[in-house]
Amino acid sequence: MSSTIEELERRREAARQGGGEKRIAAQHAKGKLTARERLDVLLDHGSFEELDMFVEHNCVDFGMEDQRVPGDGVVTGSGTINGRLVFVFSQDFTVFGGSLSERHAEKICKIMDMAMRVGAPVIGLNDSGGARIQEGVASLGGYAEVFQRNVLASGVVPQLSLIMGPCAGGAVYSPAMTDFIFMVKDSSYMFVTGPDVVKTVTNEIVTQEDLGGAVTHTTKSGVADVAFDNDIEALLAARDFVDFLPASNREAPPVRPTDDPWDRTIDSLDTLIPASANQPYDMHELIRKVVDESDFFEVQPAHAANIICGFGRIEGHSVGIVANQPMVLAGVLDIASSKKAARFVRFCDAFEIPIVTFVDVPGFLPGVAQEHSGIIKHGAKLLYAYAEATVPKLTVITRKAYGGAYDVMASKHLRGDLNYAWPTAEIAVMGAKGAVEIIFRGKTPEEIAERTQQYEARFANPFVAASKGFIDEVIMPHSTRRRIALGLRKLRGKSLENPWKKHDNIPL
Repeated sequence: MSSTIEELERRREAARQGGGEKRIAAQHAKGKLTARERLDVLLDHGSFEELDMFVEHNCVDFGMEDQRVPGDGVVTGSGTINGRLVFVFSQDFTVFGGSLSERHAEKICKIMDMAMRVGAPVIGLNDSGGARIQEGVASLGGYAEVFQRNVLASGVVPQLSLIMGPCAGGAVYSPAMTDFIFMVKDSSYMFVTGPDVVKTVTNEIVTQEDLGGAVTHTTKSGVADVAFDNDIEALLAARDFVDFLPASNREAPPVRPTDDPWDRTIDSLDTLIPASANQPYDMHELIRKVVDESDFFEVQPAHAANIICGFGRIEGHSVGIVANQPMVLAGVLDIASSKKAARFVRFCDAFEIPIVTFVDVPGFLPGVAQEHSGIIKHGAKLLYAYAEATVPKLTVITRKAYGGAYDVMASKHLRGDLNYAWPTAEIAVMGAKGAVEIIFRGKTPEEIAERTQQYEARFANPFVAASKGFIDEVIMPHSTRRRIALGLRKLRGKSLENPWKKHDNIPL
């Protein structure tokens, strides 16, 4: 018995050592933690239970039969974050560069299957050189098995990807199908084809960082959600982030006790809207003053910043928040912001997270580039997302709500449950000057100015919409938190179902 225990400990130590001290030191020299160190930071102390520690690859080609490392380049298992169960995999770059083999993929698939069965989030820590070339098509088959489970798990359990090193080629498609992606600056990157291939095919010279680094994907492409300075920051943020999410689509979002009064008045909001309709203000101020303890976790803050998406809490209950940002492009809707918000709204709807929408939108961004790039179809994504959502939807119009953008931003006509407006709200087809110049084309400047004043008096307020029942109530800004809290209380028992269908056909 003692010899068996000694053998067990020897094998465990071999698995913990991964690729050995030299490769662990190389990982540390790059400012990166090892696969197991990352799990120590991510999970509650002592909660990690590993599965498949002794799994080895089954490849016998190219001398691989003599290179076997227990665990085969990925650490898998389960643990808790603030006491709540999660399933995790952490790729080990010190073992064959974290490359994915058939067995490596099977380990990941096993914990994903378990997560779906028991209803718990999946968190993947990606740090891999890609498919294991020595295994050929077997490793590609492994990727496809993981992809299939990403699709099946979508909308069933939350999926979070942390890119903490290379993630290239086919490997990028698994994170792309997860709900959220965090990256680490200067040490993580994602691309389908690397700089060398790009140079060969298109003659473009580009660095790994510019092609697919964390800054690129969180600002330009929108592939990733947030970029962090190092592994520790990313992992601690993931701990905070998971606290906003339910364990699965079978459970309600978590509730965190709070001492922040639900009926707290916020007098400073009464002066938030500038006197001039053309002057911007920061919508972040409104959001942070309304949510519990100013705690707001924004996703994609550096991409399509003309719309804000993120999670907060009201009375301890998680809510998804979508808001136009007047500080960027006047809060206009364009292709990037429509796609960003549509995906966020659909995530909230899939996991029964109520959606609070703050509206100050002058319309859709005009221009040849936008039209030729498909603003019609991309704008329809956001419209579609709000229209199909059955979760509680509460909307507050703070200032402008013009044209089709008024409809799109969770209007009463898209089954908004409670639609409020501040006294400063302007709900109309377009701004007064543009409307008058169309209606009274050919009139003198004096007549145009007079008619503009008449139009503003008639439509530059929330009362016409309120008289038609499109706005449920005109509320004072300082009471916004109280009204949202009361509204969400009322809506917790909401039940609404869409007509049966195999699946919808959102305009992709």
